[in-house]
Amino acid sequence: MAVPHCHCPPSLAFLLVHGISISILLASADPPGFLSLSCGGSTSFVDSYNISWVPDAPYVAAGNATAANFVQAGSMSHLPLRFFPDSGAESRACYRLPVGDVSAVLIRTRFVYGNHDGMLRPPVFTVSLGRAIAGFVNLSQVDPWVEEFVWRVDRDILPFCLHSIVGGGFPVISSLEVRPLPKGSYGTTMAKFGGNLLRKRFRINCGYVDEEPLRYPVDKYDRLWDADERFSPSHLAASFHFPISFDPTGIKENPPISILQTARVLARKNVLTYSFPLYKLGDYSVILYFAGIVPVSSSFDVLINGDVIHSNYTVKHEEVSSIFFLKKRIDSLNITLHNISFYPQVNGIEIYEILGIPMECSTTTVSALQVIRQSTGFDFGWEDDPCSPKPWMHVGCDGNLVTSLKLSNIDLGAITPTFGDLLDLKILDLHNASIAGEITNLGTLQKLEILNLSFNKLTSFGSDFNDMISLQILDLHNNSLEGEVPDGLGSLNKLRLLNLENNKLRGVLPQSLNKESLEVRTSGNLCLSFSSTCNNLSDHSSIPTPQVVFDMKRPSSHPNYRTVIIVAVATGGICFAILLILVALMVQRRRSKGDDVTSRTSREIQRWNVARIFSYKEIKSITNNFKDVIGTGGFGSVYLGKLSDGKLVAVKVRLDRTQLGADSFMNEVQLLSQVRHQNLVTLEGFCHESKQQILVYEYLAGGSLADNLYGSNSKRATLNWARRLKIAVDAAKGLDYLHNGSNPRIIHRDVKCSNILLDSEVNAKVSDFGLSKQVLQVDATHVTTAVKGTAGYLDPEYYATQQLTEKSDIYSFGVVLLEMICGREPLSHAGTPDSYNLVLWAKPYLQAGSFDIVDESLRGGFNKESMAKAASTAVRCVERDASRRPTIAEVLAELKEAYSTQLTSLSTQGHDDV
Repeated sequence: MAVPHCHCPPSLAFLLVHGISISILLASADPPGFLSLSCGGSTSFVDSYNISWVPDAPYVAAGNATAANFVQAGSMSHLPLRFFPDSGAESRACYRLPVGDVSAVLIRTRFVYGNHDGMLRPPVFTVSLGRAIAGFVNLSQVDPWVEEFVWRVDRDILPFCLHSIVGGGFPVISSLEVRPLPKGSYGTTMAKFGGNLLRKRFRINCGYVDEEPLRYPVDKYDRLWDADERFSPSHLAASFHFPISFDPTGIKENPPISILQTARVLARKNVLTYSFPLYKLGDYSVILYFAGIVPVSSSFDVLINGDVIHSNYTVKHEEVSSIFFLKKRIDSLNITLHNISFYPQVNGIEIYEILGIPMECSTTTVSALQVIRQSTGFDFGWEDDPCSPKPWMHVGCDGNLVTSLKLSNIDLGAITPTFGDLLDLKILDLHNASIAGEITNLGTLQKLEILNLSFNKLTSFGSDFNDMISLQILDLHNNSLEGEVPDGLGSLNKLRLLNLENNKLRGVLPQSLNKESLEVRTSGNLCLSFSSTCNNLSDHSSIPTPQVVFDMKRPSSHPNYRTVIIVAVATGGICFAILLILVALMVQRRRSKGDDVTSRTSREIQRWNVARIFSYKEIKSITNNFKDVIGTGGFGSVYLGKLSDGKLVAVKVRLDRTQLGADSFMNEVQLLSQVRHQNLVTLEGFCHESKQQILVYEYLAGGSLADNLYGSNSKRATLNWARRLKIAVDAAKGLDYLHNGSNPRIIHRDVKCSNILLDSEVNAKVSDFGLSKQVLQVDATHVTTAVKGTAGYLDPEYYATQQLTEKSDIYSFGVVLLEMICGREPLSHAGTPDSYNLVLWAKPYLQAGSFDIVDESLRGGFNKESMAKAASTAVRCVERDASRRPTIAEVLAELKEAYSTQLTSLSTQGHDDV
């Protein structure tokens, strides 16, 4: 943390703020290796210290230049600065600093806000040097903010990066300086403790009383030395100044003679104490400088926080010496010199925080990722180390190991051999990456636990799976895989989820996959089961499947009947007639069995006290023989109907009559028979005759929220911000009833815009409870269940753990809120890959308080406070960690507040359109 009372003017900023004139010279006398960058500046100049300054543009590839205003001594000064409005939560804005052939460099940087944007919102952000997070900048606390670091050089170019923080605003910087340090300096501390980086906390010129620090050319390395009066030296100690001529070069840090000419000297037989607040628990290195400027030698004990560091230390006349020591895990520092003989004294003090530097990723990993980046043609911003100081976009790390790579929704084309070099991968997500042909080049990934290759063009399994011994989740749905499932998959003992849906597979599944610990999903294939193959091998219509890693249910264990008829060549027609009779009896028996099941299910449903049970004949009459289609989906079609009393209804006819579809149908009937709320769609009745699964709902003339957001321009234009907030409040009320008002509690599990319906007055109701789950135990925290849901809305924590909670609905509802704010769907292939996913794209902007991504049809029509409140709520809802998401009750309260703010704003402007 920067210290407010430590005035450390390093740059042009200092010159302008303090009114010091700038001498424009034809040439500069800068020592070799000096680099002074005027961040946001446009011209070169030489300051009054005869130091050259140059614009920063050649050293940074991002950011916008502007100026901040400061009032000093009654006059206004304008200070150039650079700010980075596009740095999202996963991005970094980096300078590339040449450090030359030296052993150590000083990096000094100055951050200024100065209300340059007129928003009165000083930013908070972090900075990094190389692989280490080096500092935390809080300009709402101190403005300007100065940081200084000592770096032991291990490369020719040093990356210095600014990292935005969620909700912290845009990083800014005003100046950046590089200064070479004496050979071998500060190396003792860093070598001893295995670090390359020190962060300066204090550098004190003991006995110096002037307000301004000493710097270049007094210190030829341009270190800033502050006066010591603010750090509690004992009142018994006097300030001494003696000219000296002896050489301090015996000390590797080579302190300036001017620093050694002044000292704090204890005049009486007592103790001399310095107190330094550190504010942060950590490890600290301290250097004490001594010069024998008094005529006699002195002896004293050196104590740090009460512990004797050096006993009977002697400072000899006309000699220079120093003491290094380390103090671990402290948050304050007291340096005490306890007199033994004559006059204890100290001439200079340097205090540094020792910063740990993460281990470097292996060169094999870095090389492989760079090759992958080049092969995709996308600029992912992959520079320097993949894991430190922060992981690259699309990359996840455990320490210095790359354990996750997610490159979905890009045109990858193939899995190249380079992927096989990422030996530490545990998660590889390449869904919807245009990968064709055989699954290859992954056999070396023996640590891989999750592999998602769904929504590609794969045709063959390949042989690599035999070696992927750690694999737990394999998602291959929505490909073009042909033939039979290889027996080798059954040898993967840790495999627990296998998704083969919507391929062209056929035949008998290996019995090695038929075990309790493994869930397999096979719908949407030609014919695939654990029993014998089917008679009808025609291509079944593909069942729409959410774009999720797994959504698995083991197939029913009921046998598939296959009649194998072997007709011997024989004479006479009697045998043939007998055969026909036997076939007819078998068919009749199977039909009777089906009717028995349907009848038994219908009797069970009748006990749920549903409003009305319709016959199929009545359904045909109500819908005028299914004349008007008002909606379609994976379940089938929705038709407009009219009851005998004239009431309009929506009739949903399910085409999916697989076991999953039946379960979903039964679940929806049961739940909707139990719940009644003004913001939940009412079930009027159902039809469950043989081969029919039909639900009859109340009809809502306004269509779905999705229709209104993404339908015709006229619909979208009428959906202003107030109306969107009203819809959000209504939907939240419906979910609040499900989570808190019903008994047992209900988790919807498929909250999305198309399941929020509107009436003619734009009142909203939540619909489609087919995937809902009841929480039967009062104190249960979750329900463990196979993952169901819709791509783009699915809770990532539920996806990873299969543990369903109310917070899973919160995540989905947060996506809906983002859709209302941004006017775009959750998944889109328009624009750059970084914008495909709505949550990942919108979240950094909204966290930074930027409304540039708000739906264009809302521009100029919303109250900023209302929008900020709703945006904050949406961002909290889509937190990846479910424990950080609000409850639906909290969401409802915040949306009501945003809605009320918007209405108040409209009323003050004379509008009554809500």
